[in-house]
Amino acid sequence: MDAPLNHQPIAVFDSGLGGLTVLRALRQRLPGEDFFYFADTRFLPYGDRPESFIRERGERIAASLARRGAKALVIACNTATVVAAESIRAASPLPVVALEPGVKPAAALTRSGVIGVLATTRTLRSQRFQRLVGDHASQHRVLAQACPGLAEAIERHGPGSAEIECLLDAFVAPLAAAGADVVVLGCTHYPWVAEMIARRLPAGVTLLDTGEAVARQLERRLAAAGLLGGGQGRLTVASSGMPAQVEATVGRLWGSLLPVEHWEPDHA
Repeated sequence: MDAPLNHQPIAVFDSGLGGLTVLRALRQRLPGEDFFYFADTRFLPYGDRPESFIRERGERIAASLARRGAKALVIACNTATVVAAESIRAASPLPVVALEPGVKPAAALTRSGVIGVLATTRTLRSQRFQRLVGDHASQHRVLAQACPGLAEAIERHGPGSAEIECLLDAFVAPLAAAGADVVVLGCTHYPWVAEMIARRLPAGVTLLDTGEAVARQLERRLAAAGLLGGGQGRLTVASSGMPAQVEATVGRLWGSLLPVEHWEPDHA
């Protein structure tokens, strides 16, 4: 691999801005790398789209990011992972790292044998999620709690809003009542409201966010490909939606203002 490729950015994409929680973990572990974060907000949420659309869109984004000069790709979206990760990996020349709900580490951590998973409806219905449970947690009770509307409310209203309080009251209560001692945050948006979720659970319950695991895996993949290092810690944020609107949401979630440029994956 030619050395100049080391200086290219790592691309991270999500249907929206939940993947910023993954980006935060990536930058903490790899502070010297450059990152290009793409939020496909024009089509948010992916969970409402047909699987054929998500696969085609994911493959187009991945191909366009490779042509743009990315040296690796992180799929920071659980829905895109469960629907399109395999086809993206098959078609992309880049090292591809995807995330999935942390069922495996949850199974290793649980003492009560009851694991809660908060995720989107599509993620929980996917064959990939069912395989995760079958492969790693078949001896445990796994409570798969769908959270329709939560990701959208986090982006629209921000953590701490009354709308999110009501949604979490409904979604977290069944896990607390069932005695779950490990709760998996199965959507990249949910770490933004982790403290609100924790307040609704008994003391001592572990919340699992997979961002750090994704960062470790990316570091391993870059090192194996000879692509580790070479950046300057730069960050570019882009969206297929309206940059001004996205900037306001990014500022609310990230905690500081970041410029957002418009970018649309091409067809070629």
